[in-house]
Amino acid sequence: MFPPPRGYLSCGPGHGVGCGVVLPRVQVTRYVTPLREGGSLPGLMEADDLGTYVVKFRGAGQGPKALIAEVITGLLARACGLRVPDLVTVDLDPALAPGEPDQEIQDLLRASGGLNLGVDFLPGALDFDVKSARVDPDTAGRILWLDGLTVNADRSWRNPNMLLWHGQLYLIDHGATLTFQHRWSSAAAAAQRPYDAAQHVLIGCGGRVEAADSELAPLVTADLLAGIVAQVPAEWLASETEFGTEADARQAYCDWLLARLAARSAWLPGLAALAADRSTR
Repeated sequence: MFPPPRGYLSCGPGHGVGCGVVLPRVQVTRYVTPLREGGSLPGLMEADDLGTYVVKFRGAGQGPKALIAEVITGLLARACGLRVPDLVTVDLDPALAPGEPDQEIQDLLRASGGLNLGVDFLPGALDFDVKSARVDPDTAGRILWLDGLTVNADRSWRNPNMLLWHGQLYLIDHGATLTFQHRWSSAAAAAQRPYDAAQHVLIGCGGRVEAADSELAPLVTADLLAGIVAQVPAEWLASETEFGTEADARQAYCDWLLARLAARSAWLPGLAALAADRSTR
């Protein structure tokens, strides 16, 4: 159905996530500049594979949980046939910190030793502008469906978190998805909650949400999710103290997404109705 994204093996028809393929790991060689558009202060960094990455730091505000959400939702988006820049894990030596003149940057680098998340830098990419860019109803429906599944609170018209690169649409910045992980005690209830898409950047694009559900829901299997969650570095899961083992923590993410999928009657009809209503105005 969809071609597998670059750098990933296919698990079967439509699956764009590798079976047993670990995210590439690179070593930072140079901090280039901060990207102050984001509240977590990501940085543009060069690595030993000669690549340039937007690095999301484990020492930033939401800590490793935001990085976990980035990996799981980013790879899930790819499995749904949506474009996401390549992801890598970035090994950062805090010894880089003294070379930066900004004290805030120094503090962030010192707090982020170990593995961080790198997102492939797309040179020349343009921010998505809802006033001028157009998204076809099928693509809009898939994105709305994915955001409903992962409860993405951060794809509004104010902050679309989408880029246009070489004429193609890329999804970025998924650290605000999977918010249930910030309070595991209420995770079960969160799986049943409606998705508020009133401010979603694509809600007026005539997104074919129900068609997307028919197409994508069968792809989100326990095996697919296990393969995705397996990409999360073990050290990011260390803060999940609610679980006895790392395997239990990984399984909890899979179980929640399967529960959210099974509870589509709680959030899909409202999302589809809102998308249809806004498209007629």
